[in-house]
Amino acid sequence: MSMLLPSELSILLVEPSDTQRKIICSRLSDEGINNIQTAKTLDDALTIIDRHQPDLVASAMHFEDGTALDLLKQLKENDEYQDIQFMLVSSECRREHLEAYRQSGVVSILPKPFSSEHLGRALNATIDLLSNDELDLNHFDVHNLRVLVVDDSKMARNIIKRTIGNLGLRLITEACDGEEAIELMKLNMFDLVITDYNMPSVDGLELTQFIRHHSQQSHIPILMVSSEANDTHLSNVSHAGVNALCDKPFEPQLVKQLLYQLLDA
Repeated sequence: MSMLLPSELSILLVEPSDTQRKIICSRLSDEGINNIQTAKTLDDALTIIDRHQPDLVASAMHFEDGTALDLLKQLKENDEYQDIQFMLVSSECRREHLEAYRQSGVVSILPKPFSSEHLGRALNATIDLLSNDELDLNHFDVHNLRVLVVDDSKMARNIIKRTIGNLGLRLITEACDGEEAIELMKLNMFDLVITDYNMPSVDGLELTQFIRHHSQQSHIPILMVSSEANDTHLSNVSHAGVNALCDKPFEPQLVKQLLYQLLDA
């Protein structure tokens, strides 16, 4: 196991407001983090990242030259920047405005103003994604577990793969929606399915119903990762046979606990 300390993190804070930059830097310093670079615009941020890659980008939502989503997409689409984690810091609370960020693989969404608890959890999630902490299972060799990851967002699949890869899972197959997942399950055996809820063609609920009622792998554990807030929908997937539900963005430690419950029961 190789675990970073918060004081070892390097952070790029992208924030157009001078006052907010000072406040957030102070809060980071309170958490023992002093390796902090700052930028006021997206162009400034990209220049800094090109010169020295941080472990984590903490970004406001709106800038004179674009949005945090523009920056996030540029990072996720560049292979050289795949190890950089991204945290949104915003006063925006409307779920529909945050959905694109949840689907794009942010490590955390911090409200403005945020508490020490909020910040601590976000930093811990970052450390978990940058560290290796393999599952120690009683009934399985974690390296031999066959996992099917189903999500229509490539960026979301990447962050799921990164999270479970750090836990020691290596045999990972991807599907871009439930329809592709069904075809893969007709030809291959898996030990675990991790699926999104909202997907085109065949969604997570329909995939779960297929697995439980029409597949040769009806007892396989299913972990659903969703930003869906509708209680009725979540009740439906629970009754359909999902073993565990996890929100987006999910916390690696929670994922680890859920996988222990699913695989080592």
